[in-house]
Amino acid sequence: MTAAIQQLRETLAEVDDLKRAAAVLEWDLETYMPPGGVEDRAAQLGTLGRLAHELFVSERTRRLLEAAEAEVAGDDFDSDDASLVRVTRRDLDLDTRLPADLVAEAARAGAANRSHWQLARERSDWSLFEPSMRQTVEISRSMAAAIGYEGRPYDALLALNEPGVTTSQAEALFGELRAAILPLLRDVLDRADRVDDSVLDRELDTGRQLALSLEVAQRFGFDLERGRQDLSAHPFCVPFGPGDVRFTTRVRGTARDSSLFSSMHETGHGLYNQGIPRSLARTPLWDGASGGVHESQSRLWENVVGRSRPFWNYLFPVLQSAFPAQLSGLDAEAYYRAVNRVRPSYVRVDADEVTYNLHIMIRFEIENDLLEGRLEASQVPEAWDAKVENYLGLPPPPVADGPLQDIHWSQAPMGSFASYTLGNVISAQLMETIRGDIPALDGQLAAGEFGPLLDWLRARVYIHGRKFTPSELLERVTGRSLSATPWITYAQTKFGDLYALD
Repeated sequence: MTAAIQQLRETLAEVDDLKRAAAVLEWDLETYMPPGGVEDRAAQLGTLGRLAHELFVSERTRRLLEAAEAEVAGDDFDSDDASLVRVTRRDLDLDTRLPADLVAEAARAGAANRSHWQLARERSDWSLFEPSMRQTVEISRSMAAAIGYEGRPYDALLALNEPGVTTSQAEALFGELRAAILPLLRDVLDRADRVDDSVLDRELDTGRQLALSLEVAQRFGFDLERGRQDLSAHPFCVPFGPGDVRFTTRVRGTARDSSLFSSMHETGHGLYNQGIPRSLARTPLWDGASGGVHESQSRLWENVVGRSRPFWNYLFPVLQSAFPAQLSGLDAEAYYRAVNRVRPSYVRVDADEVTYNLHIMIRFEIENDLLEGRLEASQVPEAWDAKVENYLGLPPPPVADGPLQDIHWSQAPMGSFASYTLGNVISAQLMETIRGDIPALDGQLAAGEFGPLLDWLRARVYIHGRKFTPSELLERVTGRSLSATPWITYAQTKFGDLYALD
């Protein structure tokens, strides 16, 4: 390692330490912090965000990066040093455009607005959150203007989450998915009586649910020596470093509201973080390639694996032994069909695989309308209701189950929702390649053998951290650019079989 690279790494490590310290405070805010701590925590997070930003965009960091760029000029593109310099340059070029005061304002507002969101959701009253929504939009517009864009403001915000993806590309992807999903949904709903999910309304002890969800996380490969599971209102995963990756879940009293699927989702994020090499720690490379690639892992483990027939052939006997009275008289096939029932609903995190991307389209379209001035914060519930009826065929929901159901709009900037659909698409594209490389995969899943799948993902996806952009990673792993076709084929095949579609 050259002297310039070593000095650059030392500075970047300090930046990362500040960000991870802020992440610890954010995790505490969502889990154990008393309500009275919001004001103090907002100030603390604002300070840490400003300090990390100022150190990263400082003249010292610029000089070290320029020296490092000269020293790695002839290095292999894939090398850790060349990748560190390349990704740091990309991040620095973006972050330099953001004033430190704006970064601090976004951190403070995000912490303070969480409590506003919680109260508004509890009372199902949009007016209590509307000022926070206006603030989120204003900060998002300011950040987009500071970053700069040639096309649309959303382009700038996407650059923070999905390098290389533009608003027009995302809209084209959504259009392709919409054209496939809406007719599939109509066909499925015409045959809704072919799948019975009433078993999911049976009551299950919450303590046993949590124990089972943690057992499944461990079976998947999550290392409890380097992580833990907690409870929160909105499940999330947050990594503090290679030795400390935490995720939360939520639990309710029936199988329909089981903690299992939220835990599998967050376990997917956790496995990704635990699989990134320690050699990349305390640098910009120790993270997922993008929000969408990270989401591909949560969706892969939750849905492509966790809602598959082979998985339930393995797990149902385990579930039945934990709840013998509640699940007597059932078999794995009946439960597999139940957890895959297609039923348009209001809440995104409870949505089935067919309708989930429609939920993301609603949010994506509203965010663009807000950023481009076609919609005011006060009009969000009305716009939401119209889109819910158009896409999901449902009457207007209470705002607690509408625009207040997600915590995301309490935090600026906007622009992260597209990553959820990108994650679905990428998960199917990866699984298409995985099945070609591991022909025995279904038999392994049915036997509870998840190691071969995890090893494949570690060797081809997790090991790279942020070294590559999403498109670069997909080209390397699957041999093709991002495509909606594998997900469409997956959905049409799976639900065509479940509902015996012609």
